[in-house]
Amino acid sequence: MKHAFWLSACLLAAPLVGHAQQRPEPIISPEIGTDHRVTFRIRAPRAGEARVAASVRPQVAKPAGTTKDEPGQWNMPMQKDSAGLWTLTVGPLDPDVYRYNFLLDGVRLLDLANRNVSAGGDVPWSYFEVPSSPPRLDETRDVPHGSVQLRSYTVSGRLAAGMTGAKVRHDIAIYVPPDYDIYPRRKFPVLYLFHGGGDAEEGWVRLGRVPQIEENLLAARKAVPMIVVMPVGDDNGDATRPEAVAAFNREILDDVMPLIEKNYRVRTDREGRAVAGRANGATQAFTLGLRNLDKFAWVAAFSAGAPISSPSFDLNAHVPGLLQDPAATNAKLKLLFLSVGTEDTRYPSEVRLDQALIQAGIRHEFHSLPGEHEWKAWRPMLADLMGELFQPVR
Repeated sequence: MKHAFWLSACLLAAPLVGHAQQRPEPIISPEIGTDHRVTFRIRAPRAGEARVAASVRPQVAKPAGTTKDEPGQWNMPMQKDSAGLWTLTVGPLDPDVYRYNFLLDGVRLLDLANRNVSAGGDVPWSYFEVPSSPPRLDETRDVPHGSVQLRSYTVSGRLAAGMTGAKVRHDIAIYVPPDYDIYPRRKFPVLYLFHGGGDAEEGWVRLGRVPQIEENLLAARKAVPMIVVMPVGDDNGDATRPEAVAAFNREILDDVMPLIEKNYRVRTDREGRAVAGRANGATQAFTLGLRNLDKFAWVAAFSAGAPISSPSFDLNAHVPGLLQDPAATNAKLKLLFLSVGTEDTRYPSEVRLDQALIQAGIRHEFHSLPGEHEWKAWRPMLADLMGELFQPVR
């Protein structure tokens, strides 16, 4: 059904071209001007309405009829010319990475003129970058670069629904720092980094800018070279259910970690492993890390989702035994890192968690910065965390 849904959008966008007609001129979209104004274009002569859903800032001027699509995302109408070309220009935009897609008569569609796509998950996104001078911390700079490797693995003990005897296979993205090839005898610490609901294994690479952030920190001598492992985190579309969180934790411990430790030169001591995540992935990381302090010494949660975001969240029930001996917990934890955007609807729940940990005597850091539930906030959170991971505890 999903494929048919997107196919209908492609048919809406298809021009009416006869055999005798010339092929239409290629579309440039998005076109980023020197003044940082951005123009989106899509040729869709059959569509009755076209809109752009994009992560522009609230203060950016928008056309009449704009609505808020989701946190950090604005739904803006386009204008159609006599040839069926829809256009929208917005800006100027601040230097940053922006995600967007088109809506043709309510059907979401990637920008087929743009090769930059964050695919996978529930909603694929096109994206673009407004450059800055000097380059931002999450922007590509002239520094040594590592690589991103894509692998797949079979999930232990799980069969694919509706496919007799077929095993479930998941993909995984692995960032390898430039030092990995330079120092062939060195073992590297590992950050297991989880995405949010509806995203996929490459989300942190494309929209989260993991390679750029780590490489720029390394060049500035502000981080330790680390391998970053980014697995698929959604389970049947809902990663918040307790049984789904438990199944994901088993998958990390039984399948992902053995895969990494067999095929890469990584540290296997608890001080050499960290786990972090955003949104639903933050709940997964918080649970996996704090329930397995014999395996992880560094734990981080950005804008945590359910059940942590629920007013009825019970820390003791979620991580049994964590509060019974705070001194023992603190002795094992190198870092417990919490961060959230001040405009995020989950900000109050993160404050409650912060206060619960303070009352329990659990040593941790609580960070807040401007932003909603959006990549604008998560990228600097990751940069702050990477600057602390695997460093001597101050």
